[in-house]
Amino acid sequence: MKVCLFGRGGKVGSVLGPALEAAGHELVDLGEAEAMVDFTAPEAVEANVRAALEAGVPCVVGTSGWDPGPSRELAAERGLALFVAPNFAIGAVLMMRLAAEAARHLPRAEIVELHGEAKKDAPSGTAKATAAQLPGKAPIHSVRLPGLVAHQEVLFGGDGQLLTIRHDAFSREAYVPGVLLALEKLQSLPPGLTLGLDSLLD
Repeated sequence: MKVCLFGRGGKVGSVLGPALEAAGHELVDLGEAEAMVDFTAPEAVEANVRAALEAGVPCVVGTSGWDPGPSRELAAERGLALFVAPNFAIGAVLMMRLAAEAARHLPRAEIVELHGEAKKDAPSGTAKATAAQLPGKAPIHSVRLPGLVAHQEVLFGGDGQLLTIRHDAFSREAYVPGVLLALEKLQSLPPGLTLGLDSLLD
């Protein structure tokens, strides 16, 4: 597939570019693309998505900290898929699934998410997506420190017990399988917005 990768020089993009090529995809400019992938910054992603949709190119977006709502209508109008996920690490998606199941039995929970100090949004998109699956309003604690990549734990408290569900991404390679899966499924997605990698997992 011919893919336009926005954010190719960034932390994720610098890993993702070679991985896409190794998987048989060709990196091209937007005018030649069959799909667009965006891992940029909150202030840049909306313009990139709009440009792609107006060019007739479906989108896969991993940038967090922005509202895809305004682009939802444009994607639907153009008959194009707009796939947005707060996290492309398959282990992180499984963590959220397990947390939702645990909450049925241990409803008292808090979330701790830890990222490198350069991450601009807090709480992270993954933490907010996890909280949305839990009962009540689970507090989110955000940590931004050098040396971290992407880490999250959900702590469930009960009388005399504590359950911790944790996922750690130690490098950006963790996101590659999820992005490849999204590209594989992109043409089969309905027009408009699809949220979350969980929707693509059997």
